[in-house]
Amino acid sequence: MKLRWCREVQDKLSRSSVGIAGVGGLGSHCALALARSRIGKLVLADVDVVEEGNLLRQNYSVDQVGQSKVEATRDNLLLANPDVDVEVHNLRVTSHNFMALFGKVDVLVEAFDDADQKVMLAESAARYRPDLWVVMGSGVAGFGSTEEIRVTKVGRLVVIGDGHSSVAPDNYCIAPRVGIVAFMQANVVLEILLTGDYGGGE
Repeated sequence: MKLRWCREVQDKLSRSSVGIAGVGGLGSHCALALARSRIGKLVLADVDVVEEGNLLRQNYSVDQVGQSKVEATRDNLLLANPDVDVEVHNLRVTSHNFMALFGKVDVLVEAFDDADQKVMLAESAARYRPDLWVVMGSGVAGFGSTEEIRVTKVGRLVVIGDGHSSVAPDNYCIAPRVGIVAFMQANVVLEILLTGDYGGGE
């Protein structure tokens, strides 16, 4: 396969592993971007199944409705990159299983909908893996206003989003804005893996 980057970059990414907690709108698209970037291993964890309403903003097809999200995501990733190692966990992520799931990954992507789950993941990482970079999403609802999407770095925590838009009947999540944040998460992950740091953000 002809690659448009140097072998050194390819080799480094192929030896890297990334955890993704939640494979809905953010996680399913972020995982695909990372698989296409030739990441060596992806560890996916989510307890949900694909529903028809998910097709509006998540990386699934009609024939995958009813499947577990982690298994459907694995299938999609392998279609894009047959060489990626995909480890799936069809369960709810908790502070108790955090290390069993993500104890060996190089970077962790947070892609939950629920605010309490986001807090739990950040606190678990700080407690059990203070060395771990965590790339989170916060504020992706609505449309337009992409200028408001920003990257904020606090220690080894990087948060991407507008920081305030929450899902509501008049402010729901749709594909373009969700996809923008998901691909920004993947971009930050690549910078961390290739440089050992993230230099952007506020």
